[in-house]
Amino acid sequence: MTVTPLSLAGAYEITLAPRGDERGYFMRTYDQKIFASHGLATDWVQENQSRTVVPGTVRGLHFQYPPHAETKLVRVLAGRILDVIVDVRAGSPTFGRHHAVELSADNQKCLYVPRGFAHGFCALDAPAVMHYKVDNYYAAEAEGGLLWNDPALGIPWPVVSPLTSGKDAVWPLLANLQPVVL
Repeated sequence: MTVTPLSLAGAYEITLAPRGDERGYFMRTYDQKIFASHGLATDWVQENQSRTVVPGTVRGLHFQYPPHAETKLVRVLAGRILDVIVDVRAGSPTFGRHHAVELSADNQKCLYVPRGFAHGFCALDAPAVMHYKVDNYYAAEAEGGLLWNDPALGIPWPVVSPLTSGKDAVWPLLANLQPVVL
């Protein structure tokens, strides 16, 4: 397992290391000691899975406001996604900047998303099955979001007119967003 810090402070790309033979592979997907040695969250309280069946679907960009802000550890079990995070932390020198990475069942990469980041993805293949751990419980009243195609973000989405939820189509622009105060 390789833990690589990103240019957005607190975010990491994690590359897993499957060990395989003619039968298949075995791989560690989480190691508390390795995470702790990098100062990463290790107290996961919930695991979630989503399945997206239409290529080009965009989900997000979502986050939780404190006291329900959450760290996520995201990986793909089937298919491929373009996974995107945006720094929405008040006072952050990288506020409004994004990082995008392809996560797939084949490349065995994970994305560590710290509190104060909006998160979303576009399904590049279908079905795309995502699994993620979170370190806080979901609270509907604390939910926040950012419009996925806000030009101010400059996210290189691979689609122009994706399938989205009604909610994801009306989140605010970055210019109108109440930043996350941690």
